[in-house]
Amino acid sequence: MPTAIAVTSPDLVLPPHDRQTPPAVVQPLDTLESSLLGMHALIEQHGYVISLYPASVSDAVTQRLRTVRSVLESDRIALLGIDLPPLGVALLAQQLRQLSVCDFSPGVLASAARLLAHYIYAGALLGSVAKLDQVPVSLKSHAKSWVPGAQFAVLANPRPQLVRVGQEELAGPEFGTRLLAAAGQAPSDWVTETLAPAWRVQGVATVPLPEASARWWGTGKLVEFAAGLYDVSVLYQLVSSVRREQCHWCGLELIGDRCGFCAAPLSPPSSTPQPQSSTPQPQSSQTSPSRSLSAPASSSELPAAAVRAASSVRALPPGAT
Repeated sequence: MPTAIAVTSPDLVLPPHDRQTPPAVVQPLDTLESSLLGMHALIEQHGYVISLYPASVSDAVTQRLRTVRSVLESDRIALLGIDLPPLGVALLAQQLRQLSVCDFSPGVLASAARLLAHYIYAGALLGSVAKLDQVPVSLKSHAKSWVPGAQFAVLANPRPQLVRVGQEELAGPEFGTRLLAAAGQAPSDWVTETLAPAWRVQGVATVPLPEASARWWGTGKLVEFAAGLYDVSVLYQLVSSVRREQCHWCGLELIGDRCGFCAAPLSPPSSTPQPQSSTPQPQSSQTSPSRSLSAPASSSELPAAAVRAASSVRALPPGAT
């Protein structure tokens, strides 16, 4: 069975792209007892559970998740706080669901969340930024938000940006993405008719607005959007291009500089010089070594390479079912 992907509310579960994408589960549940029973069943069925939650979620939710892991005394539960808006977290969960049917180990899949988050463009169209505290807002923008009819386009990830609609443009991805749009109380066609063509997205889907979005953005009059990689072959190439290490604490595979399950940092490389052999060694035929996640490339380099690598093979990667 694939590694289970969990989110904190049902509105963070996006529809699957195809029948091969497994559903996400919701954790924690309404009570501690039901959460314990549900998580135990997930471990028994799937072996490992990766639980995503927005970093802005209430302390009660994170406390219950930690309590469940502690009571079960399980090292097979990864608790990952994601610093993305709600729709961005939902998109990241969908990407991990797609990759869970591939041949990645649970440790690689959990630590891949940080890598994939680098390439999610998450933002919103707002009628006011007066109560927005998740993204830096200047006093000038605060003053303009009181002008009747003013609209602001805000990008929270990967680089914060705030512009006045019609005067400036948001910096978009330099690789192929699919755009998700979720409208609140003030629906607008700007995201689908202006932003999508400007970003040259390869598809647009309308989804329900997550309940936590109004609180995250400081207003219910918004249209939240998130753009990211959607082809499982490209996602697979991106994650598999990063060098794998072994966690010195729990022994799981990981990519990057921190284990997704036990949060132990990657051991620094040994400073002991290796003896040089007098016998010449053959040169490796590999022309592009695997990258380290501790120093990610530019926001377009890795996806562009993944797109080129995947363009000749449209089938699912090895291990996919």
